[in-house]
Amino acid sequence: MTGKNVNVYSLSGEVVKEAELPSAFRTSYRPDVIRKAVVAEESNKRQPYGAMFEAGMRHAVSTWGKGRGAARVQRLSQGSKGAESPNNVGGRRAFPPKPEKSWELKVNRKERTLARWSALAAMSNDAMVKGRGHQFKEGLTLPIVFEDSVEGLESTAAVMKALESVGVQDDIARAKDSKKVRPGKGKMRGRRYKSSRSLLIVVSNKDAPIFKGAKNLAGVEVVAPEQLNPGTLAPGGDAGRLAVFSEAALKKVGEW
Repeated sequence: MTGKNVNVYSLSGEVVKEAELPSAFRTSYRPDVIRKAVVAEESNKRQPYGAMFEAGMRHAVSTWGKGRGAARVQRLSQGSKGAESPNNVGGRRAFPPKPEKSWELKVNRKERTLARWSALAAMSNDAMVKGRGHQFKEGLTLPIVFEDSVEGLESTAAVMKALESVGVQDDIARAKDSKKVRPGKGKMRGRRYKSSRSLLIVVSNKDAPIFKGAKNLAGVEVVAPEQLNPGTLAPGGDAGRLAVFSEAALKKVGEW
């Protein structure tokens, strides 16, 4: 079966040739498998947490027993104040989180592979990419493929100029404008701000200069083919991320 052809763009945005997408991009769309893999990946990153050992239990206490017209709770030995019991002010928690609890979720190897391929295939579907909220110029072939010279861009300005030449600068601006204060207690725990994901740039070499050149662009991630996983390809379990590949990276994906 013949695959879909995409344009290969130069750094100035001109179409220099066409390339055929690897067979992985023809995988059927499986949102259930993608979400399962992403949820497991995020769950396995969770850090165990729980109450301190003997928290709320470090008192000398005794109970008065019955017959005194008072609740039969534990009280401080040197007074009458209730302590330790879960229903007391300053008492322990009834069912605190346990640090030994395992949050690990398992996904079969073949399911992980299918999730990765299915998320890759969604990147070539214009309607799904737009459905995720990404913004790009009409007429672009997805995923966007650049000549290998894109991997050598060292400065943010050079990377931005190349992306502007094909018309995806609006998506980076969208991610930059989306930054807002996180609701809830997470803002007090080192993750005060939330922002949207933008481009995923895939290059053939983990030491490529573009890793440094693109790191300051809002929402942009740069990875090598071997680092691709469902969480990167479909953040939050929603497939259809706007992606940029170098020619060499696209060939490596074809070797899977």
